[in-house]
Amino acid sequence: MGEDFNYQDAHMWFTNLDKLIRYTNEIYGDDVNVFYSTPSCYLKSVNSAQKTFPTKSDDLFPYSSDPHAFWTGYFTSRPTLKYFERLGNNFLQIVKQLSVLTSAGDSQDLEYFREAMGVMQHHDAVTGTEKQHVAEDYARLLTDAIVRAEKTVSKAIGKLSTRDKASIPQDFRSCLLLNVSSCQPIEDAKSFTVTLYNPRSHPVSTYVRIPVAGPGYIVKDYIGTEIVTQLIPIPSAVSRAPGRFSKATRELVFRALEVPPLGYQTFFITEKNNSEGYDEINRPEYVTSIGGDLYDISVDNVGAVHVRWKNIDLKVVQSFQYYEGAKGNNSEFKNRASGAYIFRPNSSGIHSFDYSGSYMFYKGPLVEELHLIINSYVSQVVRIYNGEDKIEFDWVAGPIPVEDGVGKEIVNKFSSNLESKGVFFTDSNGREMLKRVRDFRPTWSLNLSEPVAGNYYPVTAKISLRDVEKGVRMSVLNDRAQGGSSLRDGDLEVMIHRRLLNDDAFGVGEALNEQAFGKGLVARGVHYLVASDLKDLDATASKEKSLALALALRPWVLVTPAKNMSFSQWQKSYVMQTRGLRKRLPPNVHILTLEPWKGQQVLLRLEHLYEIGEAGQLSQPAEVNITDLFADFDVAWVRETTLGANQWIEDKSRLEWTSETNEIFPNSQGLNNGVRLQDGVVNVVLKPMEIRTFVIKFKSSTKK
Repeated sequence: MGEDFNYQDAHMWFTNLDKLIRYTNEIYGDDVNVFYSTPSCYLKSVNSAQKTFPTKSDDLFPYSSDPHAFWTGYFTSRPTLKYFERLGNNFLQIVKQLSVLTSAGDSQDLEYFREAMGVMQHHDAVTGTEKQHVAEDYARLLTDAIVRAEKTVSKAIGKLSTRDKASIPQDFRSCLLLNVSSCQPIEDAKSFTVTLYNPRSHPVSTYVRIPVAGPGYIVKDYIGTEIVTQLIPIPSAVSRAPGRFSKATRELVFRALEVPPLGYQTFFITEKNNSEGYDEINRPEYVTSIGGDLYDISVDNVGAVHVRWKNIDLKVVQSFQYYEGAKGNNSEFKNRASGAYIFRPNSSGIHSFDYSGSYMFYKGPLVEELHLIINSYVSQVVRIYNGEDKIEFDWVAGPIPVEDGVGKEIVNKFSSNLESKGVFFTDSNGREMLKRVRDFRPTWSLNLSEPVAGNYYPVTAKISLRDVEKGVRMSVLNDRAQGGSSLRDGDLEVMIHRRLLNDDAFGVGEALNEQAFGKGLVARGVHYLVASDLKDLDATASKEKSLALALALRPWVLVTPAKNMSFSQWQKSYVMQTRGLRKRLPPNVHILTLEPWKGQQVLLRLEHLYEIGEAGQLSQPAEVNITDLFADFDVAWVRETTLGANQWIEDKSRLEWTSETNEIFPNSQGLNNGVRLQDGVVNVVLKPMEIRTFVIKFKSSTKK
C-alpha cells in the first residue's frame, strides 16, 4: 500500500478495503475493531490513551530506501530551477508588500503569482524530481507570474515616487536576466535610473552591479551626491553563456547606503561623454593576490584558491571537484544508478579537474576580484567588497560534458586547518541549525554502504563547522537549496550541479540530463565564505543571519530610461527615497509576511530570527509595537491568528501531550501571552524562533 501511482483505481481499492475490514472484524472482532478513519481521529485516539512519548530532536535526514539508495541527490537536482524558485519568492514578497504600502489591495495578478509559487513548492517541483518537460512548464508558469506582477510593482513605485499630478508616472522595469549580466530595458540608454527596493525589515547597505556597454558613468544618489563607481569586465564564462544576447561588456559597481526597510532609493546614472573622460579598468600587471586588510587570496598552479585570514588562525583552500555518477539498471540494490533522487558516486573517491585555464586580478576602490577559469565548463569570480567581512564565490558550472558516457556531479569544496572532530551543522529550512555527525545517527547504530551519499544533508541557507579550541567557526552560505557535507575534518563541500545519464527508477522515468539552447545546462550561483569568532556570539550570529537574509531577500533592481531628463528635473518630479516603516524594528525581528488579506485587511507575520543560545542579547525575547509600525498608516485594530492565519488565536484547541523529558512546552506558555494592550498600543512579544501572525486593519493613509 501507499507510494506513488498506487491509487489510480478508487473502485478497486475501496472494494478490497471493504472486504479486508469485514473479514478482519468477523474473524478477530473480539480483539480489534477495524473501520475507516481520518488522521485527526487517529491522533485524537492516540492522545486519549494518555501515553508518555519520547521526543526526537533530529530530522530523519538523510533518508535511504535501500543500502545504496540515499535520497540526497534531489538536494541539488535542477539547480537553476531551485534558484528560480528562490528568486520568485523574493519578488513575491515585494509584490505583496507594495500592494499593502500603496493600498492597492489584492489582485488577480498577485493571486496568480501566489498560485505559481505554490506549485513550485510541490515535492516534485523545487526538488528537481520531475520530467524535463514538466520542469520547463513550471518555469514557464513562474515566468508568466513574474512578468504579470511586474506591472503591479511598476504601478506601485510610480505611485510612491510621483510628487504631484503634473509628474508623468514612469515605467519601472525589472532586469530578469541579471544572472547572465544582461539588462535589456537600459541596454541603449545614455542616462537611466536604478531604483533599489529593500524588502527586508532593516536598512540595507549593499553593492549594486549593473551590466553596461559604455566606457564610463556618473552615478548620483537621491540627494544629488556623485558617488564612487567602478567598472569590472563581465566574466568570459558569463558573456559567452548559451542564449545570452547583450551588448553589455562590463558591470558598473556602486554602493547603496542605508536603503530604508520596505522602501527604496533611486540613483541617477549618466554615461560620460568624451570631455568627461573614461573609467579605466584597474588590472594590475604584477599583482599575485587580493584581499585588502582582512585576507590574502591567491591561486596555485592547479587552479585552487588559497585564502589566509590576517586576523584569525584560519587557512582555507577552495577548489571545484566532481564525483562520477554510478551507472546501473536498478535491477537490484547494488545496481542502483545515480539520478534525480539518488546521489550515488561510483566510488567514495572524488576527482579533481585538470586545470587548463587562466586567471586575472582586478582591483579598485569598491571591489577586488579574481577571475579564474578552471576549464571550458567550470569557472568563478572571487570577490572582496570594501567594508564587507565575507568572501564571495560567484561560480559558473556547465555545460557538463558527458561525451565519455559518464555523468558528473560537481562540488565546491572548502578545506581548512580547523579540527572539527566529525561534527558540522546545517540549517533546517533557513531557521534553526542542526548538529550533524559524520558516519553517525542519533537513534540507531549506523552501517553505511554509501559513505559519501550517506553523509549528505540538505543545505537551504548555511553549512558550518567549528574548531572549539581555536574558537573559530567557518560557514558557507548559499543562494539556493543544495546538498552538502563535511566528509573530512575541517572540510565543507556543497554540490552545485549534476548531469547524469541513467534514471534511478524512483518514478521520474528519465535521466537527469538537462539542456538549454541545444547544450548542457549552465548554472550560475553564489557562495559566501565567512569566518567568525566563537567568543562573540552576538556579532557572529548577527553577521551570518544578515548574510543569509541578504541572499534570500535581495534588494530588487528596477530600471527606467531617463530619456532627455537631467538629474535636477528627475529629482523635482519624483521622490527618490521612501520608507515603509516608521521606526526601526529590534535587530532580532523580521517581517516575514506583509500582504493584502480579505476586504481591506492586511496579514502580518513577525519572526524572531534567533534560536535560544545562538547569541547573547539577540537571543532574548523582543517587543514590537504594531500600532506604530508603518510609516504611512495608522492601525485601527489588530487580531492575532494561528500560524496559518486560518483560525483566531483564542479559538485554537491544541492537544496536550506528555513527554519523557518534558521538552514539550504546555499550551499555557502559548502564543497569546505576549500581547498586551495599553493606552491604545499593541505591544507584541516574540520569543526566540517564534513566528506570530496577525490580521490588521489600517485607518486611512497618513500620507499627504
